Amino acid sequence: MNALPTAHDVVDFWREAGPQKWFAKDEAFDAAFKNRFETLHHAAAAGALDGWAADAEGALALLVLLDQFPRNAYRETGHMFATDGKARAIARAAIAAGLDAQVEAALRPFFYLPFMHSEALEDQERSVALNAALDANTQRFALLHRDIVARFGRFPHRNAALGRASTPDEQRFLDEGGFSG
Repeated sequence: MNALPTAHDVVDFWREAGPQKWFAKDEAFDAAFKNRFETLHHAAAAGALDGWAADAEGALALLVLLDQFPRNAYRETGHMFATDGKARAIARAAIAAGLDAQVEAALRPFFYLPFMHSEALEDQERSVALNAALDANTQRFALLHRDIVARFGRFPHRNAALGRASTPDEQRFLDEGGFSG
């Protein structure tokens, strides 16, 4: 039996993928990510890897597995968001312990994305505050996400995947090309 990948394996894979893959829709990348780490994602979701949260690399690996992985592996399904709450809990603890400051700048936003992905305005405000110290583009996306949640109380682009009906205002926003990801 093959051993499960380690936290280091997850972080190396993510680092090597780089920004050109992190936020792009790429079926080949999504398939490779899913093939290599799906078992680990489920282990993390079940709490079997909670011990990883004790150090910066382990916490980052958990955040990639719980926040980023489902957005790639389960696009346009409700499972995209199934581990968001656990990711936020890990991010809160990691930030409180200063673990976010222990990773290279390019990977630091992954400690903050669980707040940007939340439909709670309080989390959105935290995202804006955390991302203020990062680059202007990251902050621009934090503000965009916050403004959508402030306006609608949720992300309208998630409605179909979550089986929610869109309000007329949300539908108009989506029809006019509103943010989709």
